Amino acid sequence: MLHNNCFKKLAGVSFAFLMLMGINQVKAQNSNPGPKFGVKAGLNFSQLYVDQANAEDENMKVGYHFGVFGKVPITDFLAIQPEVLYTNVGSKITYGGSDLSNLLGIEPGEVRFNLNYVQVPVALAVNIGPLNVHAGPYFSYLVSANVKDLKSSDLNSSDITDLKTDNFNRFDYGVMGGVGFDVKGVTVGARYNYGLREVGNSGLAGELTDNSKNSVAQIYLGFGL
Repeated sequence: MLHNNCFKKLAGVSFAFLMLMGINQVKAQNSNPGPKFGVKAGLNFSQLYVDQANAEDENMKVGYHFGVFGKVPITDFLAIQPEVLYTNVGSKITYGGSDLSNLLGIEPGEVRFNLNYVQVPVALAVNIGPLNVHAGPYFSYLVSANVKDLKSSDLNSSDITDLKTDNFNRFDYGVMGGVGFDVKGVTVGARYNYGLREVGNSGLAGELTDNSKNSVAQIYLGFGL
């Protein structure tokens, strides 16, 4: 299986940055800042780790997410943080030759997976002054998907294969965790989502992705209303 160290580097840098911001401002601020409601948006850095002999390289896909969030206190330090997000994830995978062209209509070159979900994360947040550490499950519904095959002979032209939304599992679920920093109605943070269900179903998409799961790092900015 091919691994990409970008996720670890991004998570490490984001965590260190947010911890420094929180330590500098966490005084005697022990009260929970909620309840809150707001909007948020940010970037996704996603990847499918395909363990397949024909997969020569795997590259991160940069996507986006946006939606609404809430924060409901349950104690001075704990809160439930539900969200509803529209999120764009996927991956860029470079395939070699062999029999992929005849089997799937995919020619050698880069294949881009574009998966669009409505995602509902529900996190338990621990508040330490303006800093919060949160983790919990997420549930997603796939609203659209397409696969673009960029021929190695002509990277400016793209062909859409026969793989569409019905070739992928409609429901996805997993776990997520991250850190955030809240000041005067503004929240900024970083999060990692780890999928627990295969992206492709048992058909062609399952063969092409080799039953890979979603792996997504996120950075975001939110505003309380």
